[in-house]
Amino acid sequence: MALKDRLEKDRANGDRVGGTTVAHWRRRLLEEVDLDELATLTMAQRRARLEKVTGLLVTGEGPVLAPAERNSLVRRVVDEALGLGVLEPLLADPDITEIMVNGPDAIFIERAGRLTRLDGGFASEEQLYQTIDRIVAQVNRRVDESSPMVDARLPTGERVNVIIPPLSLSGPILTIRRFPRAYTVQELVGMGSMDASTGMLLASLVRARVNIVISGGTGSGKTTMLNALSAFVPEHERIVTIEDSAELQLKQEHVVPLESRPPNIEGKGAITIRDLVRNALRMRPDRIIVGEVRGGETLDMLQAMNTGHDGSLVTVHANSTEDTVHRLRTLASMSDVKLPFEAIRDQIHSAIDVIVQLSRGPDGSRRITDIAALVPARDGDARLQSVMRFEAEPLAPDRSVRGRFRPYALPPVLLDRLFHTGEGPPPAYGAAPAHQAVRPPT
Repeated sequence: MALKDRLEKDRANGDRVGGTTVAHWRRRLLEEVDLDELATLTMAQRRARLEKVTGLLVTGEGPVLAPAERNSLVRRVVDEALGLGVLEPLLADPDITEIMVNGPDAIFIERAGRLTRLDGGFASEEQLYQTIDRIVAQVNRRVDESSPMVDARLPTGERVNVIIPPLSLSGPILTIRRFPRAYTVQELVGMGSMDASTGMLLASLVRARVNIVISGGTGSGKTTMLNALSAFVPEHERIVTIEDSAELQLKQEHVVPLESRPPNIEGKGAITIRDLVRNALRMRPDRIIVGEVRGGETLDMLQAMNTGHDGSLVTVHANSTEDTVHRLRTLASMSDVKLPFEAIRDQIHSAIDVIVQLSRGPDGSRRITDIAALVPARDGDARLQSVMRFEAEPLAPDRSVRGRFRPYALPPVLLDRLFHTGEGPPPAYGAAPAHQAVRPPT
């Protein structure tokens, strides 16, 4: 049974416009329309039809309203009947990157990296449950006391997380992460996420089939950067993308997108990222792009990078380039194939060429703060060598982050790779002097 069928009816003093509840007009709308006919229309046609019928009902039966108030009432009634209620205008705003609903009375949004609480909310807890139920029903999932957590995805690509009582102590919690727009490297340069020379370097590394790990914290822009760098993969290559929730928007012609599948209502039928990575190796890929590794699939990804699938791209949660190496070791050790620590270390050192670290500043800005190359050392180990670092200035009074991108000379191993593939580094990233220091062992 759906959650909305187990909860109380709308509050008598619910969300009112002109003295009449939105729920009242929604019921009147459903009484007037032919649902069978509505099912034959496209979503745009349904919305147009419902707006027309609602407008006629409000004009004929409702109170006298100003044009702006009348239009707002019609839109809200149709949003309730067809869409996601009060969330619809938020989802229509391209500047909003995250929507966080902490119970029916508290809605927060993230815009330009800053959190803001909105006035108003859902008319009742039941209305919020109805919205949640509508979202999860689209992906054949359910939320109830026996299964109080769920991850889902809207048809337009937004990622949704739901958690309800008894796990949540403040009512049903709904988090919607917006589908990231596909930015180009040139746009990211204009936004201050990197400088032009770094953009040229990353483009050359992708074309030279260098294995790149993009690391950073939650919301630091890893998927956005991954999407931007993937644009430099040549058109003639076969690309297999593997994600939990399909977010990448590659423009190449020969792209095979794969998406993992959570277990069904009975807890069966799950397809993991690891299953997809293993299957991708049988699909003759030129490049494998993994949205994020977070478990045993890390070892499979490292082995793929070491067996002829050069130029692979992957993201991972980590706080620094050094932390990225340690985290990859930990994740690879979670595989059911138990390897010695030294074997996992060697896999990482031979598979990973470059680590790109992203960070999110106090002002909400997202930028590359570190690029490091894994270079071989005389003792047979490997070291991290800086390629670029963002040197931040003291935080300004307005809490804006300023600084400069400082390039370092590329290590010979990367210069040779670029030279043999016909790619030249930007002038700022010239040959590395013999005395250039490397970081301590990882």
